Amino acid sequence: MARIAGIELPPSKRARIGLTYIFGIGQTRALAILDQAKVAPETKIKDLTDDEALRIQRVINHEGRVEGDLRKAVSLDIKRLIEIGSYRGMRHRRNLPVRGQRTHTNARTRRGRRRAIAGKKGTSGGKKG
Repeated sequence: MARIAGIELPPSKRARIGLTYIFGIGQTRALAILDQAKVAPETKIKDLTDDEALRIQRVINHEGRVEGDLRKAVSLDIKRLIEIGSYRGMRHRRNLPVRGQRTHTNARTRRGRRRAIAGKKGTSGGKKG
Protein backbone atom coordinates (compact mmCIF):
# COMPACT_ATOMS: atom_id res chain seq x y z
CA MET A 1 0.00 0.00 0.00
CA ALA A 2 1.43 3.38 -0.99
CA ARG A 3 1.69 6.11 1.62
CA ILE A 4 2.04 9.55 0.08
CA ALA A 5 1.79 12.87 1.96
CA GLY A 6 0.83 10.97 5.11
CA ILE A 7 -2.22 9.33 3.47
CA GLU A 8 -2.68 5.63 2.74
CA LEU A 9 -3.86 5.52 -0.87
CA PRO A 10 -6.40 2.82 -1.82
CA PRO A 11 -4.46 0.05 -3.61
CA SER A 12 -7.18 -0.95 -6.08
CA LYS A 13 -7.64 2.55 -7.55
CA ARG A 14 -5.79 3.98 -10.53
CA ALA A 15 -3.08 6.51 -9.73
CA ARG A 16 -5.02 9.50 -11.11
CA ILE A 17 -7.98 8.69 -8.85
CA GLY A 18 -5.95 7.53 -5.85
CA LEU A 19 -4.09 10.85 -5.62
CA THR A 20 -7.41 12.69 -5.21
CA TYR A 21 -7.73 11.09 -1.77
CA ILE A 22 -5.09 13.61 -0.65
CA PHE A 23 -6.67 16.87 0.54
CA GLY A 24 -5.77 19.62 -1.93
CA ILE A 25 -5.33 17.38 -4.98
CA GLY A 26 -8.16 17.14 -7.48
CA GLN A 27 -8.25 15.31 -10.79
CA THR A 28 -6.54 18.04 -12.82
CA ARG A 29 -3.72 18.47 -10.32
CA ALA A 30 -3.35 14.68 -10.00
CA LEU A 31 -2.83 14.35 -13.75
CA ALA A 32 -0.28 17.20 -13.72
CA ILE A 33 1.62 15.54 -10.83
CA LEU A 34 1.68 12.16 -12.60
CA ASP A 35 2.84 13.83 -15.82
CA GLN A 36 5.73 15.55 -14.02
CA ALA A 37 6.65 12.34 -12.19
CA LYS A 38 6.51 10.42 -15.50
CA VAL A 39 4.02 7.86 -14.19
CA ALA A 40 1.15 6.51 -16.32
CA PRO A 41 -2.19 7.77 -14.92
CA GLU A 42 -3.84 4.37 -15.47
CA THR A 43 -1.32 2.52 -13.26
CA LYS A 44 -2.94 1.01 -10.18
CA ILE A 45 -1.63 2.23 -6.83
CA LYS A 46 -0.64 -1.32 -5.82
CA ASP A 47 1.43 -1.64 -9.04
CA LEU A 48 3.49 1.51 -8.38
CA THR A 49 7.17 0.82 -7.84
CA ASP A 50 8.98 2.38 -4.90
CA ASP A 51 10.80 4.65 -7.35
CA GLU A 52 7.54 5.89 -8.91
CA ALA A 53 5.98 6.52 -5.49
CA LEU A 54 9.08 8.45 -4.45
CA ARG A 55 8.94 10.58 -7.63
CA ILE A 56 5.27 11.36 -6.99
CA GLN A 57 6.08 12.29 -3.37
CA ARG A 58 8.87 14.64 -4.53
CA VAL A 59 6.61 16.39 -7.04
CA ILE A 60 3.88 16.88 -4.42
CA ASN A 61 6.39 18.27 -1.90
CA HIS A 62 7.88 20.60 -4.51
CA GLU A 63 4.57 21.84 -5.92
CA GLY A 64 2.86 23.23 -2.85
CA ARG A 65 0.64 22.76 0.15
CA VAL A 66 -1.47 19.65 0.70
CA GLU A 67 -3.14 17.98 3.69
CA GLY A 68 -2.23 19.51 7.07
CA ASP A 69 -0.51 22.65 5.74
CA LEU A 70 -3.40 23.42 3.41
CA ARG A 71 -6.07 22.76 6.08
CA LYS A 72 -4.21 25.08 8.45
CA ALA A 73 -3.92 27.80 5.78
CA VAL A 74 -7.65 27.61 5.00
CA SER A 75 -8.49 27.77 8.70
CA LEU A 76 -6.27 30.84 9.17
CA ASP A 77 -7.84 32.53 6.13
CA ILE A 78 -11.32 32.04 7.61
CA LYS A 79 -10.17 33.34 11.01
CA ARG A 80 -8.70 36.42 9.29
CA LEU A 81 -12.01 37.12 7.52
CA ILE A 82 -13.85 36.85 10.84
CA GLU A 83 -11.37 39.13 12.65
CA ILE A 84 -11.49 41.93 10.07
CA GLY A 85 -15.28 41.82 10.17
CA SER A 86 -15.83 41.28 6.46
CA TYR A 87 -19.19 40.16 5.11
CA ARG A 88 -17.79 36.70 4.37
CA GLY A 89 -16.40 36.55 7.90
CA MET A 90 -19.81 37.36 9.36
CA ARG A 91 -21.40 34.61 7.28
CA HIS A 92 -18.78 32.14 8.54
CA ARG A 93 -19.38 33.23 12.15
CA ARG A 94 -23.16 32.78 11.82
CA ASN A 95 -22.74 29.44 10.05
CA LEU A 96 -24.60 30.61 6.95
CA PRO A 97 -23.75 30.15 3.26
CA VAL A 98 -20.84 32.40 2.31
CA ARG A 99 -21.00 32.55 -1.48
CA GLY A 100 -24.33 34.22 -2.15
CA GLN A 101 -26.69 31.24 -2.05
CA ARG A 102 -30.30 31.81 -1.02
CA THR A 103 -31.37 30.86 2.49
CA HIS A 104 -35.13 31.44 2.41
CA THR A 105 -35.45 27.89 1.14
CA ASN A 106 -32.65 25.33 1.04
CA ALA A 107 -29.26 25.84 2.75
CA ARG A 108 -30.26 23.11 5.20
CA THR A 109 -26.78 21.57 5.15
CA ARG A 110 -25.19 24.79 6.35
CA ARG A 111 -28.00 26.01 8.64
CA GLY A 112 -28.69 22.68 10.30
CA ARG A 113 -31.85 20.77 11.07
CA ARG A 114 -35.22 22.57 11.03
CA ARG A 115 -36.50 23.55 14.43
CA ALA A 116 -40.24 23.72 15.04
CA ILE A 117 -41.61 27.15 15.93
CA ALA A 118 -44.82 27.29 18.00
CA GLY A 119 -47.86 28.59 16.10
CA LYS A 120 -46.06 28.63 12.73
CA LYS A 121 -47.95 25.87 10.91
CA GLY A 122 -51.21 27.68 10.00
CA THR A 123 -54.56 26.19 8.94
CA SER A 124 -55.14 22.70 7.62
CA GLY A 125 -55.49 23.95 4.04
CA GLY A 126 -59.25 23.72 3.58
CA LYS A 127 -61.47 26.48 2.07
CA LYS A 128 -62.69 29.22 4.35
CA GLY A 129 -66.33 30.28 4.51
